[in-house]
Amino acid sequence: MGNREDLLAGARQAVLERGLAKVTARDIAKAAGVSLAAIGYHFGSKDQLVTEAITVGIGTEIGDGMEAAIRDAGEGRSLWESLAAIWNGFIDVAQRNRDGLLLSTENGIQIARDPAQQVYMAEASAVAHRGIAEAIHAAHPDLSKDQAAAVGKLLFLLFQGLAIQKVIAPTVELLDGDSLLTAVEAIRGK
Repeated sequence: MGNREDLLAGARQAVLERGLAKVTARDIAKAAGVSLAAIGYHFGSKDQLVTEAITVGIGTEIGDGMEAAIRDAGEGRSLWESLAAIWNGFIDVAQRNRDGLLLSTENGIQIARDPAQQVYMAEASAVAHRGIAEAIHAAHPDLSKDQAAAVGKLLFLLFQGLAIQKVIAPTVELLDGDSLLTAVEAIRGK
């Protein structure tokens, strides 16, 4: 690995060990085995490094889980027939990744106060939308690219709400797949 990759891995490790509020640039550099100056050179700031480390590390694991849920639910079924199973798979992803979602949510407060990090997160969100849209289109090739993109954005937005709910009220009864279908049918007037 190069310094950049070492820093991303070191930041994930240091944040998990020390916590987001307590981790220092020195902790990250030590965990990565690189100089403190490497953080500024590769990322501009410790906060940007931490945001990228959390987004890449947690986002990849969660994104892979979401894509697997879409793929597994879609085999031989229409999108409508697979929607409840997709959503239940997303709930499972959120439950398996609660600690990562907590860390991501905590970092989100810092991102909300930093325009540079907001630009990065907008780009990362667009990548996530495309990934989900590609998984939807692969599982449901009858959909147009525009339809798959719209479904991808909707599912990503709904998952973000699910993630926040799982973090701030972990014992609340979550909207399950059958209830999601009931809600969509009600909205459509059926």
